[in-house]
Amino acid sequence: MDFRKELLIKPFKEQIQLDDLLFLCGSCFSENLGAKLAAYHFRTLVNPYGILFNPISIVQSLQNVLSNKNYTPEDIFYHEGLWKSWNHHSQFSGENQDKVLQSLNHSNQKAHKHLQQSRWLILTLGSAWVYSRENGEVVANCHKIPTDKFKKSLLSVSEIGESMEQLLQNLEKFNPNLRVIFTISPVRHLRDGYIENNWSKAVLIQSVHEIVNKYPGVYYFPSYELIIDDLRDYRFYAEDMVHPNYLATDYIWEKFQLACIDEKSRTFFPDINRINAAKAHKAFQPASEAHRKFRQKNLELVRDLQHRLPFLDWQHDLHFFSD
Repeated sequence: MDFRKELLIKPFKEQIQLDDLLFLCGSCFSENLGAKLAAYHFRTLVNPYGILFNPISIVQSLQNVLSNKNYTPEDIFYHEGLWKSWNHHSQFSGENQDKVLQSLNHSNQKAHKHLQQSRWLILTLGSAWVYSRENGEVVANCHKIPTDKFKKSLLSVSEIGESMEQLLQNLEKFNPNLRVIFTISPVRHLRDGYIENNWSKAVLIQSVHEIVNKYPGVYYFPSYELIIDDLRDYRFYAEDMVHPNYLATDYIWEKFQLACIDEKSRTFFPDINRINAAKAHKAFQPASEAHRKFRQKNLELVRDLQHRLPFLDWQHDLHFFSD
């Protein structure tokens, strides 16, 4: 008897290859996916503005990356002993104004260069709810300022579509070889309310599908649907019942590999898995002959992969096993 329905995802017409540069932007699920990709030595840049949830802030951050915006004192504000940016996550906040601006500009310049060379842009949308200042500016982060200082509203499908279409048109001019993957974060924003969270996700899904159906080279990966409709069980959530747990994110990663990463690249994954497992191994007798042979064996495997995949960075692995 079949007790669940598996979501089968058709492989993308174009797929990610190991020598591609990837740029990820959006919610905390972008960080999770970015970590999975980095573990397999993909060259990635993840969230240069920090974690962002709403489409408007994601678009604005990327538009600033495209223009290589230079942040000045007028772009930040002082609150409770820290300099902060309405466009960035609080990880960029700090006590020293010059250091904060230096951090913002360094991250933006690095992102500009990386996006110019990237083959894939992966956007993870988290919520259609936005918070706006009195001047109408949508903020990426409220920085723990009381919410009564902002106007909360739900973006419309057309608002998201217009901003995303303008972004895609600018991306096409900036990097014609870039391909885009949209996904909706499976993280539940229950602080907005159960009904409000589903309302928000529905707006995001409708918006993204309209864009994907309109533009070639733009794809949709169903992270949200894999959790909600495929796994469909609270045992796949962390203790907060909001974030997917390790099993769930690993399941999504398996599906992502098959749909989005080309078969030739995946043939190297077993060897990379062996190296990652060996690095995680804790030796009880690190000075023993057996452990020396263990390290030598894995060092030879790394060198073999370096020979076959010279465009990837193996220095950390070489140092780990030869140290």
